Amino acid sequence: AVFNNVPFSCSTILIHPIFNSKDSLVNTGEFFIICYLSFTIMSSISNSNTVLRIALLLIISLFSISAFAHDVVGELENMSKTDTAILYLNLGYKHILPLGLDHILFVLSLFLFSADLKKVLWQSLAFTVAHSVTLGLAVYDVVTISPNVVEPLIALSIMYVALENIFAKKLKASRIGIIFLFGLIHGLGFASVLNSLGLPKDAFLSSLIMFNVGVELGQVIVILAAFLLFGLWFGKKPYYRKYIVTPLSLLIAAIALFWVIERTLL
Repeated sequence: AVFNNVPFSCSTILIHPIFNSKDSLVNTGEFFIICYLSFTIMSSISNSNTVLRIALLLIISLFSISAFAHDVVGELENMSKTDTAILYLNLGYKHILPLGLDHILFVLSLFLFSADLKKVLWQSLAFTVAHSVTLGLAVYDVVTISPNVVEPLIALSIMYVALENIFAKKLKASRIGIIFLFGLIHGLGFASVLNSLGLPKDAFLSSLIMFNVGVELGQVIVILAAFLLFGLWFGKKPYYRKYIVTPLSLLIAAIALFWVIERTLL
């Protein structure tokens, strides 16, 4: 069976979610699915049964997302610190999947240039470190930039990476630095979400950290989904760049250009 190798404790949580009351919108099973998926794909991607298991778990993870939290911050006083931490983990994850289409397209653009999972995950890590810095500075009011400036810049960063996929001949080390710079910009966008939600005074730092972890988990799911959809099967094919990278990057660049115009002029 597909779930034979899932540890018993994880299986129990998948069947009986602990944090799934009306005061906490977190399904703990989703968290363990993501962790298990990441571990499995990195440890044994060559096994066909493992690939099948990963695909199934990914589908479950993507389509079992619970409703997004509204008005939940006002109820945080009645929640334990553990519930609060998991709640912000969930909020960070949901800001990528399913709510963050612009961030999804950015991460997908990172993947397209090279289907090498290790290289993409390093880029994702640089992006996460960078957005964590500006997110922290912004929520502590050290840095304040209007969303009217940040949102068009986020769209421009997506367009840049998509166009680089088309015109650059090889992946350069300098791309990590560029991704880090763009991560700083995206972090300011994440900050606007947290500022609208608010952070609990008695668990400010832990909630901020867990939100960042949730964002990273969402990014990893996007990368793994792209890998399973076309990277695994076509990444080493001679036509991969011509028939997959270039058309998808053109589409992403066109969407990003529309966002630049919309967020600047409309």
